[in-house]
Amino acid sequence: MTHSKNNWLVPVAFANIYVIWGITFLAISFGLKGFPPFILSGFRFLAAGILMIGYLTAKGEKANSLVNWKKNGITGILILTGGTGLVAWGEQYVSASEAAITIATGPFWFIAIDKKNWKYYFSDKFIPIGLAIGFIGLILFLKGSVNSNAHHPAISDSIRVTAFIVLAISSIAWVLGSLYSKKNPASHSTFMNIAQQLIIAGIASFIIAFFRKEWNQFSISEIPLSAWLGVTFLIFFGSIVAYLSYIWLLSVKPAALVSTHTYINPIVTVIAGWIIANQTINGNQLYGLSVILIGVLLTNITKYFKLSKRSKVKIRRVMRHVKKNNRPYQPV
Repeated sequence: MTHSKNNWLVPVAFANIYVIWGITFLAISFGLKGFPPFILSGFRFLAAGILMIGYLTAKGEKANSLVNWKKNGITGILILTGGTGLVAWGEQYVSASEAAITIATGPFWFIAIDKKNWKYYFSDKFIPIGLAIGFIGLILFLKGSVNSNAHHPAISDSIRVTAFIVLAISSIAWVLGSLYSKKNPASHSTFMNIAQQLIIAGIASFIIAFFRKEWNQFSISEIPLSAWLGVTFLIFFGSIVAYLSYIWLLSVKPAALVSTHTYINPIVTVIAGWIIANQTINGNQLYGLSVILIGVLLTNITKYFKLSKRSKVKIRRVMRHVKKNNRPYQPV
């Protein structure tokens, strides 16, 4: 099939990663009504991985390389068990909207941890400026969240702060897994690698659930319909449809364009949470979110817009003027 015949798939795939991954945070909150966090993650990953590997095996693809299983296992544990599993734990104490907005800081961690490319990152002054603005926005958002009266009164401010810290750690785990997979790529097809990552991540999540004694409190007969709907959405849409759409888009579109989902997902989560679950976001949180998004945009501005040297000089001149005089720049 030619590329032109696949053009209609591009907007569909973008809609998938924009909307589905935004709703995923809300689906996790529904799943938590019947599943403990790591049992929820285990069911989600293992079911999706078995479905995918079953389909690929039926097509004749082999998955018998222990080296590839090891590489995909490390990637899966970091990105999925650590990255997404910790999100499920965090959402016990914060709303889906708050979790999605905190995870939007992922690009900052990627730049901070990817030491190999620091020379490139910090050769562009917009990147460190964006980093600083983004972390200021995170502080403002967390302050607005901790002081919010919207959360359950039984949840203390201290546990909410811990949850936000765990969510930040989940972003770091996602970045570490991504960097590891780039430096240690497995030789299977992309889809087989994803299937193996999901299976190992599911098993690891169940093991963590065992040590956390989640199985002792778990009763499958007591799971409400809303939780089943949540985990079903996570399996088929979050872990299969959206993830496959993301991988396919990376093969046909620039990575910088595909990564715009980072900015859209929190907005979708906030809107979906307000419509479906009556979740709210206060003014301080909204202000912090706006600052975070501005920071993330600045760290990537030269990827999206090829600015001329003259334009960059003008922008820096304006910024210096504002900083020095504390008033808007008036061009001559």
